[in-house]
Amino acid sequence: MKTVLRYLKDYKIEAILAPLFKMLEATFELFVPLVMADIIDIGITNADKPYIFGKVFILVILGVVGLASSLTAQFFAAKAATYSSAKMRLELFSHLQKISFRGLDDIGTSTMITRLTADSNQVQNGINMALRLLLRSPFIVFGAMIMAFTVDVQGAIIFVVIIPLLAIVVSIIMGITIPLFKKVQGGLDKVLSSTRENLGGVRVIRAFHKEDDELEKFEDRNQTLTKLSLRVGKISALMNPLTFVLINLATIVLIYVGAIRVDNGVITTGAVVALINYMSQILVELIKLANLIILTNKLVASAARIESVFEIPVKEKNVDADAQKRAMDAPVSVELKGVSLRYHEEGDEAITNVNLMAKEGETIGIIGGTGAGKSTLVNLIAGFYEATKGEVRISGENIESLSDEYLRELIGCVPQKAVLFSGTIRDNLTMGMSRPVTDDELWKALDAAQASGFVREKEGGLDYEILQGGKNLSGGQRQRLTIARALARNPRILILDDSSSALDYATDAALRGAIRGLDSRPLTFIVSQRTASMLQADNIIVLDDGDVAGCGKHEQLLRSCEVYREIYASQFGEEAMQNEG
Repeated sequence: MKTVLRYLKDYKIEAILAPLFKMLEATFELFVPLVMADIIDIGITNADKPYIFGKVFILVILGVVGLASSLTAQFFAAKAATYSSAKMRLELFSHLQKISFRGLDDIGTSTMITRLTADSNQVQNGINMALRLLLRSPFIVFGAMIMAFTVDVQGAIIFVVIIPLLAIVVSIIMGITIPLFKKVQGGLDKVLSSTRENLGGVRVIRAFHKEDDELEKFEDRNQTLTKLSLRVGKISALMNPLTFVLINLATIVLIYVGAIRVDNGVITTGAVVALINYMSQILVELIKLANLIILTNKLVASAARIESVFEIPVKEKNVDADAQKRAMDAPVSVELKGVSLRYHEEGDEAITNVNLMAKEGETIGIIGGTGAGKSTLVNLIAGFYEATKGEVRISGENIESLSDEYLRELIGCVPQKAVLFSGTIRDNLTMGMSRPVTDDELWKALDAAQASGFVREKEGGLDYEILQGGKNLSGGQRQRLTIARALARNPRILILDDSSSALDYATDAALRGAIRGLDSRPLTFIVSQRTASMLQADNIIVLDDGDVAGCGKHEQLLRSCEVYREIYASQFGEEAMQNEG
């Protein structure tokens, strides 16, 4: 709940006015049974029509003022709930942007989506209802009991007995359901994860005819969520019938005792009606309170889950301004000294004791089998992960002493998966740029990325609208646009992480030639499964299960590195390898 209160305090006025106006409405409502008692005992008994009309007018006034108070309260409650939850979602999203890649890997995408959507909505609805009913319902319940004492002390004893019983029932149900609601949200995470995986990998699933297996997996998760939901729903559903039974039993006792006391002339008929009305008010408010408790349980569970995300630490870099200035003035270089990385503390090392020195203008090839650690290595160079052992140095300075802003300006990174966003081609190419970029610069980047041809054919050219994820483009077109996006920044270090896998050999060769011909001559790292992409590299790093199996130029590796020879032979054949030798 700390999260909720932290954001709600910015709307203290609304959060105070909402329950106050609800209390005002409740106060007027508590006077209604007394007015009704007067109408019965005085107006009807004496057949005094003017008195009856006068009291009816008072009832109308109470109703109108109560309605105005209720609408005002709901306005302030909705404003506080909506704006506080909006601010919470914004800061939650901002916090997620700052969490390291390691932290994001631990949380999981489906969990983050659930926190930003379902959990945030639960918090918003819970705040709205709590501001309107959290004080009003108990106020009506205890106010009705107090007002009952002003009508008849002996009849009010029934209220004193029934209200603690109701409080016990509510507390027991609340204590059981709060932990269960947390489990329900956890089950929802798993269903969302399964759905997201299926939608993202639908082509793969159909290609391997795994629809039945995925359906079975989803059915298991869905059934687990359903059972949890039914269980907590059944327990929560006990609230209304139990409160109804207790209230109706109390009403029966009240009518019985009241009838006897009216016959004995101790109290009036109007007083009995007033007591029954107060009991009815308690019943109505307890129904509202039951719904509020259910929402509050969800609010508490969702708020705790959101708080758990905020508790994930965001590591602040110890940026050294002098070191960064020295790096900016020095020639670009990348040095890895005994670098190792373990994604999880208890897991194995993804790469082990890697040493590398690369200078400005060089092209470094990184090759190896699937899972060899190629992407891990370039992610360390880009600063996305922090090395478990050793250090990464950029232009002679430890990467941990350089700001992320500087690294993003220095390094142009093209990830394995080509990701485009909805918007124009121009919007995608200039994404994250801190300086204005001319169309000539964009076309130059597109030319180098071998993308200008198809972009010119699109209606609007640079203003062509791309759908979310680039769904209206082919895989090769998406890859070339992501490469152009990196080149448009004119980076001094360029990382191509298997970013030409969807390109044919001729286009791939033209792309590499264009990059070598760039005026800026960036230090280029090329991650690829194709040995053809490495032939002109100044240095090739061969990785095998996280270890460096070989290092050198193409001809050297063919003579000295068994892993490289196997990769080359698998692509060009043994005869070609012998000819090379």
